Amino acid sequence: MAAADYLPVTLRDAGAFLRRELAPFPGRVNVMLRCMLTSAIVIVVSMALEVPELALSLLVVFYVTQSNVVVTRLVGVMFIVGSTLGIGLSILLLKFTFDYPLLRIVVASLLFFGSVYLMRVLKIGVVFFIVAIVVIYVQSFVDQTDQADLLIRAVLWVWIAVNYPIALTLVVNTLLLPAEPQLQLKAEIHRQLAALDTHLRQPIDGTTSAAPITLAAVQQGALTLQKLLRFTAMRDAHYREHQTLQLACIATVSRLYRGASELPLSWPDASAARLAMLRELRANVRALDESVMSGEPYRYVSTATPEERNAADATPAAGELQRALHSYADLVASGVEPGKPPASEPMVAPDAWTNPAYMRFSLKTLLAVFVCYVFYNAVDWQGVHTIMLTCLIVALPSLGASTQRALLRLAGAAVGSALALFMVVFIVPHLDGIVGLLLMALPAVALGAWISAGSERIGYAGIQVMFTFSLALLDQFSPTTNLTEIRDRMVGILLGVGVATFVQMSFWREGEGDVLRQKLATMLRAIAAQLRTPQAGVDQRDELPYAQRQLQAWAVLADCEATLSRVALEPDWQEVEQAQLTLRVQTVLAQGREIMLAGDALFNTLAAQAGSSSPRTVDAVRSTQEQASAELNRYAEDLARNPPDARAPQRIGIAAQAVEPTQPADGPLIAAADELSRQVAGLPDWRVEARVAAPSSQAIRT
Repeated sequence: MAAADYLPVTLRDAGAFLRRELAPFPGRVNVMLRCMLTSAIVIVVSMALEVPELALSLLVVFYVTQSNVVVTRLVGVMFIVGSTLGIGLSILLLKFTFDYPLLRIVVASLLFFGSVYLMRVLKIGVVFFIVAIVVIYVQSFVDQTDQADLLIRAVLWVWIAVNYPIALTLVVNTLLLPAEPQLQLKAEIHRQLAALDTHLRQPIDGTTSAAPITLAAVQQGALTLQKLLRFTAMRDAHYREHQTLQLACIATVSRLYRGASELPLSWPDASAARLAMLRELRANVRALDESVMSGEPYRYVSTATPEERNAADATPAAGELQRALHSYADLVASGVEPGKPPASEPMVAPDAWTNPAYMRFSLKTLLAVFVCYVFYNAVDWQGVHTIMLTCLIVALPSLGASTQRALLRLAGAAVGSALALFMVVFIVPHLDGIVGLLLMALPAVALGAWISAGSERIGYAGIQVMFTFSLALLDQFSPTTNLTEIRDRMVGILLGVGVATFVQMSFWREGEGDVLRQKLATMLRAIAAQLRTPQAGVDQRDELPYAQRQLQAWAVLADCEATLSRVALEPDWQEVEQAQLTLRVQTVLAQGREIMLAGDALFNTLAAQAGSSSPRTVDAVRSTQEQASAELNRYAEDLARNPPDARAPQRIGIAAQAVEPTQPADGPLIAAADELSRQVAGLPDWRVEARVAAPSSQAIRT
């Protein structure tokens, strides 16, 4: 993967990054339509009934509207619980400390500290994120009035402004434009099988119109299936009861999609036997698709003769497709659930009460918010109260994640402010009703919804586009021409980002460099487990668990890539060391992917050549697998140390044993084993970097 994929916000790669992230994909239009419809209803209701905090209501709509109805309901419930708890605590706080400003600030700080701490250690941390935001947001109300009844009224209006949009969002997502995860899962399976069907149809019809399937598409497809299966199991009891069988299904589909990426785009020497074999494969792909759509058990469809079916051995990718279909069909016919479903994550972090990083993070966030609170009260500039919210919003567990969130917040706020400025100057003077207001606001809402429906690397910017725009133009019940609101919002965001970044870099810096090395070690261990298959290709029952382990390996690889994208953005005074770390991690990731592919190719070659290779060659190849697995485990253990002490593997120690091919099938096996050994030997040496980086790392820890 290119460096641009890990540095998505550099100016050099901004054009390619935006084209990739803003490209349409299945489901994005649906999310945008649901956001627009709910936002239009909220605008009309709030303006007609004069419900204050319209910008906050629209912000809640964007947060709650998710990719499917399961996540939407989950987030909606957590927002209701969090806002109700936060408002209740705020009212109690005001009741007992309204006349004692110092005590109010101290108690509010303790509530904020506890909320941020629980936000880090609990699986439902978003609830306490809402509590922390409400507690801080209410403090800005106290400084605007000295009348307790008006203050309580304003706080209660905040509860209404947050919760009635959630109810509308749930209605729209459930009744009007539902996005069921079961349908999304079936649609994604159909998309991947349809792509395979297209590649199989090419040699039969003599066409070459199918676009090649890239490795990135294979990885993304596998991750999408895993995520949708998890949501579907939450929604449907049938999927929960048969979750392991469904996992076997998506593992098979991912295996087929991976095989489709290796099929040749042209078949100049397609014989009649090979075409018959391809027709059988295509018939089975369609049968699997129909089985998934109808819920009926899948059965292998035999249309070719044994001689024609053996033609698959001449094309390794086609042979892999045939074995994948046979393995899944045998599993379905046996009625045996393959293994156990994955264990759910614990509600509380295992080191919640022993890891000092959580308390330090809470203290840093509280310090940044407190500094901003003192500043905006000292200068008596109420318009920049977003400075406090910004400190909490950009407070994420690592410097890289915080920097990424800060950049997205700044970019989104800049776009939203520019749109608001254009509307104030050219559109607002001509507004004369609710229709004109909707025509002005909905394009900006649509833009924000389109961006927010994208990946996590850019989605938050869309929320900021909408929120900044609505704060400037929709915060009053009459047309506004006050440009100072736009200025104040941007100043508040800029100051908040600056203060939060300075505090996080000055006290207990939380980088993810060490965490990334641990994740890389986990990835290499997962790949080593893939290689450690002593009877690979002999027993068909081993092939499906192998595909499931490969599915998990893709997930670990994607997690490493996401972590690297944050590490690459971490601010660091020692830029040379940061660049060296990023380069070495990129090399390990690239080699890890190549090792996994080489191991998969060797696994498939062993399966395809079973019974036709000499026993001596097979033993030598399996010995290479075992040595490669042991070498990867050794490298992972050394890489996980602090400082890392991983040395580059020597190819001579893991190369395939020198054997003379005695049968025609021996050559491909030896070549595949030699390719695996070459890829393992390509892992970088960390020892030189470790000796250079150790002093600076120790200085940071002390």
